[in-house]
Amino acid sequence: MTDRQAGSTSPKAQHIAAEVRRRIVEREWRQGDRIPDEADLAIEFDAARATVNKALQLLADEGLLDRKRRAGTRVAIDPVRKATFTISIVREQVEQAGMAYSHRVVAQRRSPIPADVAARIGLPEGEMLVHMRAVHYGDGRPFQLEDRWINPRAAPELEDADFRQLNANEWLVRNAPYLRAELAFSAENANRRDARLLRAQPGQALLILYRTTWNDLGPITTVRVAFQPGHLVRTENGQSRSD
Repeated sequence: MTDRQAGSTSPKAQHIAAEVRRRIVEREWRQGDRIPDEADLAIEFDAARATVNKALQLLADEGLLDRKRRAGTRVAIDPVRKATFTISIVREQVEQAGMAYSHRVVAQRRSPIPADVAARIGLPEGEMLVHMRAVHYGDGRPFQLEDRWINPRAAPELEDADFRQLNANEWLVRNAPYLRAELAFSAENANRRDARLLRAQPGQALLILYRTTWNDLGPITTVRVAFQPGHLVRTENGQSRSD
């Protein structure tokens, strides 16, 4: 699944995306056709290549373009419109449910990323990122657990953030706008850490969300969110909601 933050793309990139979308819809460029290279489109639209890249990525996120390194960009075959998701602020979710919000940072340190995280975030294994675990609470009861890696290069103000005062979820939403994101859900049995921090039973089935976001500077963060047993995620008007 893919996620885009509203307002994160420049008007110029939006204009280019609109024109490319028109050419696809009106079949000037047909399914499977390779479209002009970014350099050629930059000349045509009198724009920087980075702006063209943003425009094409927007259409790739919509499912209209298929982008592959070294193979160029083609109009997607049988394109499927992708769902749009908004990253929720956990504090607001808890408060909207009528509960008092609190959170606790369990651990925070710079650590080398393992292979599975490196593959998810697109960085070399062993690169040093900020690794933290935190629990969000509603009325003192665990609401969700997050195991998060943050890339300081993509979040320059990270060093000044105090995540014991403002949780990382809310700080990132407000201070590190993203251009795209990938989300995946899975059902996993609670490991010992999940069970201890969520006050669940070891081996109990949990809903798990993996989410990674990127901006112009690279990957911002990747997080594994483990929800309290019985948590429900539903979609409404194309956006995700958690209950």
